[in-house]
Parts: sequence; structure tokens; C-alpha cells
Amino acid sequence: MNINIKKCTLEDLRKLQEISYETFNETFKHQNSPENMNAYLERAFSLKQLERELSNISSLFFFVYFNNEVAGYLKVNTNDAQSEKMGDESLEIERIYIWSKFQKHGLGKYLLNKAMEIAMKDNKRKIWLGVWEKNENAIAFYKKMGFVQTGAHSFYMGDEEQIDFIMIKTLKF
Repeated sequence: MNINIKKCTLEDLRKLQEISYETFNETFKHQNSPENMNAYLERAFSLKQLERELSNISSLFFFVYFNNEVAGYLKVNTNDAQSEKMGDESLEIERIYIWSKFQKHGLGKYLLNKAMEIAMKDNKRKIWLGVWEKNENAIAFYKKMGFVQTGAHSFYMGDEEQIDFIMIKTLKF
């Protein structure tokens, strides 16, 4: 089993879009209307939007490779790129997206560890994320990894308001 990671650049834009569309769709299409899914996918993962995110110096993207094949990616945010005002001592994990065929190989934990490594290198005290209240597998994973639910915020899937749990892990140096 060979796992490695590579920082994404603007040259990776189309691959990033492909992974974003496909992983989000395979994870959430069964629990949302096609109209709301399409509206969200077009807004969140258009080439223009992803280019804007990739160009933000406070956001980092990393592809994870499993046996030399792109299996998913990690997106982290600091400073003003965070989707909630959590302060300068926080790093947000905005996305850990892994294609279903690559799940259950430890890639989520690998990407989470990469996020913690970045946070500690940048002297961040907390790492946080938002996870949909109905995504029970992800919630269980994050709890197992030491995250605690501290709140919630609204997330819009098309025109439907949904709730994301805010989960935080305090880092120990």
C-alpha cells in the first residue's frame, strides 16, 4: 500500500473539479433533491470558484494518492479564508473528499494528520470543521479522532437549509 500527497496548483483545476463533483455527488445525492444537488455543485465547484479558492494564499489543497492514483483531496483554510470566524489560532478543514472506491484504506486519517501537521507548523491551537448532521460516518470518524461538537451553523444545499455541526480539536504542542 503506497500513500502519498501532493500540493495542488492551478494546473490541477480540472482534476480538482472532477473529484469535487463526483465525491460530493456519490456521498450526498441519495439524501438531497437533484435540483438542490445541481445548484450546489455548480456554485461550489465551478472552475471559476475553484480557481478563486486555489489562488487564495490562506487556502491549501492537497491531492492524496493511493498506489499512484489520485484518490481524493484535502482543503484547509486559515485567516480570512475560514468559512466561520474562528480566529487566527484556528485552522479549518473545509474538505476531506475521497472517492468511495478508495475509502477504508486510512486516507481520511492520513489527510487529517496532514491538516494537523500544517496547523502545528503554523502555531494554530485549534483545528475545526463543519460536518452535516446526517453524515453519521464522518461524525463518528471525527469523534474517534478527538473532535468535539461545539456548535452548529446553517449550510445551504441549493435552496434547502441544512445544519452542519461544528467540531473542534484542540492541539497539544
